Amino acid sequence: MFPNSSLATSSAFQTAPSGFCYSENDMAPHWKRVYFGLRALFLSLALFFGCAAVHAQEAAVAPPSADSKPATDAEFIAAADEVLGQMSQITGLRLLTPLKKSLRSREEIRAYVIKQMNEEKNPAERYADQRSAEAFGLLPRGFDLDSFMVNVLTEQIEGLYDPKTREFYIADWSPLADQRMVMAHELTHALEDQHFQIEAWVKAAKPNEDAELARDAVLEGSAMAAMVDYLMLGTGRSLKDVPDFDPGMLIGDLGSTPTLQKAPPFLKDALIFPYLGGLTFSAAVMKNTGWAALPGLFEKPPVSTQQILHPALYRSGKIPASVALPRLEKLLGDNWSKLDENIMGEFGWKEVLKQFLDDDRAKTLAAAWDGDRYLLYEQKQTKKLILVTRLHLDSEVHAARFLGQYSEALEKKYSERSNLLRRPNFFSLDTPDGGVFLDCLGNECVTMEGTTRNIFDGFTKALNWPLAPQPPERPGAVLKKTAVIFSPAARPAAGTFSPAALTAP
Repeated sequence: MFPNSSLATSSAFQTAPSGFCYSENDMAPHWKRVYFGLRALFLSLALFFGCAAVHAQEAAVAPPSADSKPATDAEFIAAADEVLGQMSQITGLRLLTPLKKSLRSREEIRAYVIKQMNEEKNPAERYADQRSAEAFGLLPRGFDLDSFMVNVLTEQIEGLYDPKTREFYIADWSPLADQRMVMAHELTHALEDQHFQIEAWVKAAKPNEDAELARDAVLEGSAMAAMVDYLMLGTGRSLKDVPDFDPGMLIGDLGSTPTLQKAPPFLKDALIFPYLGGLTFSAAVMKNTGWAALPGLFEKPPVSTQQILHPALYRSGKIPASVALPRLEKLLGDNWSKLDENIMGEFGWKEVLKQFLDDDRAKTLAAAWDGDRYLLYEQKQTKKLILVTRLHLDSEVHAARFLGQYSEALEKKYSERSNLLRRPNFFSLDTPDGGVFLDCLGNECVTMEGTTRNIFDGFTKALNWPLAPQPPERPGAVLKKTAVIFSPAARPAAGTFSPAALTAP
């Protein structure tokens, strides 16, 4: 992968155990926020920057001897203090109060991380998260996300920073030479926490989980950027001096561990995004001014993953549209209850589209995102689901394109289907679990999956949308796929949302 790098033969990087490091803000078990400090990614990053980084860090990251042993408490504390001073110098963030540092056993770290997962969300909330992922097609039905998370933690734990106790932990079984990049990353979190209170800062974005993910990407991306500069200490250069930097080259073989080999593609993408996406964003923001730009990211954080994916939109201050959905409880009846409601964002929709379309089309189509909201309902006895989404696109042309391509995705999503109906601004099909509907008007598209045509008509009536095209009395052969760009004049303009349509007695 890096044939010109003298680091490729360094035993320090070839023999380092695969593992993860964590900060407590990484602990959220939500299916859209499953993020880890990738040790393998850290090692690939060192490889990427070549022999200049080796010479600069020769004393700090020396290849371990054959009988290399884990550090003693005194050695660990001395190394952590040294790296902490270097990270303070790199980021410009002074150490305001003494930082607690300790070596922990694998069992202690594992128990701590699982405790944090359980405290972040209760079992009912985690169940809702998993069912939402299943409804969007991001996880296979019945996938045991809780067990997957526990297995990953058991397999990969390396170290963590806890903003509640302001303490840095690191694995006591890892040789000191292998710990320093983990320290560089996590001690950056510690410095940021002392200046910006990172746990409260991330939670301030709630309940918008897309905005929370954007803030996670700032934290992890800035820590990755600091780690790059740590590797380049003594060279006179930093990340902002690296031309055409592509963090995607750092990925390496992330599926080499037993648990990750079995992970659905979405989980791997969710694992990587805040690190590589955040690193790209941080590099773009700090390109001209360097670390002087960091406080501004905390004072004016990105509001969406779209701003992380497109840093120019962060600089321009583009704000996504606010999207509302009518409540459907009265329409659905007492047997249904709301399970989840939130915002997917550009990253979330890109992941949904990637399950059924090629990566390039998914990326291009998701880039037209301009706001969304989804609702998930569950039938109490049968556990059947109804997924409702409303997506705001940046133009009518892109809404028409979304209709054409997402209808193709829905056909792939539901292998057992019948009674396809395709019209210039409407698409529907029947499945064993209920009807699936996709309707676009102006620059907006809505979907309902797992319901009846009567329910869908009640939903669009609540939006003040015109009635969608009716199916023929005797459905004929499946219509050939067509991509039609509808005229804005084909249907009346969208009206304002009227909750009275569903709440009136």
